Amino acid sequence: MIPMYVVDAFTDELFTGNPAAVCLVKKWPREKLMMNIAKENRFSETAFAIRRDANHYDLRWFTPGGEIDLCGHATLATAFVIFREAAPVDSDTIIFQTKESGQLAVTKKGDRYEMAFPSYDLKSVPVTVAMTAAFGAQPREAYLGRDLLCVFDDPETVIKMNPDQTKLAQLPGLLQNVTAQGQKYDCVSRSFAPKLAVAEDPVCGSGHCHIIPYWAHQLGKNELVAYQASARSGVLYCTYAGKTTKLAGKAVLYSAGQLNLSEKS
Repeated sequence: MIPMYVVDAFTDELFTGNPAAVCLVKKWPREKLMMNIAKENRFSETAFAIRRDANHYDLRWFTPGGEIDLCGHATLATAFVIFREAAPVDSDTIIFQTKESGQLAVTKKGDRYEMAFPSYDLKSVPVTVAMTAAFGAQPREAYLGRDLLCVFDDPETVIKMNPDQTKLAQLPGLLQNVTAQGQKYDCVSRSFAPKLAVAEDPVCGSGHCHIIPYWAHQLGKNELVAYQASARSGVLYCTYAGKTTKLAGKAVLYSAGQLNLSEKS
């Protein structure tokens, strides 16, 4: 049996935020099994974590389309589960060792969980006809890090956007993030991931490692509150610190149970 929890991240209300599955395992299952679990769950991410000591864990993330190098909401969800189920007595911080993103720290601060993630370097790229066709609106600017980041003038354009998933998949970047300056919040955004078999990531932590560096420079401030305007929606409390972007949010447990299979399956 493999324990699995489902957590809504970047929210304190069920059925909002970004759902992630968290599997606590004693050793890595076969990659085919982890992929099958991710496909069966159909969340944007399923996380697998192995405990090394009281506050050190190994961590991997799988989308229905394959393993990914960095995921914010599933990291927050994993830390939330660990603090609930096996909280270290002498520390408010959990350190995750990952395959491609090194060590990631998550610190519990009241009812929020703050993650320190690497910021992506953004390279300005030309706005293309293909971008406009995919999004159904012409971006003002475009940037490329791991993901594509397209900037629009009007937040309503971002909120009401209904992009063409097939055309999105032809654009550069692992994910395609869109953003505009907000009114109630510093920025509004959405994140699409057709290359990972995810039409829209409801609240994307790694996407904000592109979005927050951009808006920190544009707005001349390092403390920002970001709103992801998916149908589920979510709020991220962010701090830009150059090479590091800190993302904080809340989480709520939806379910806890056991997968009806062994780690040798």
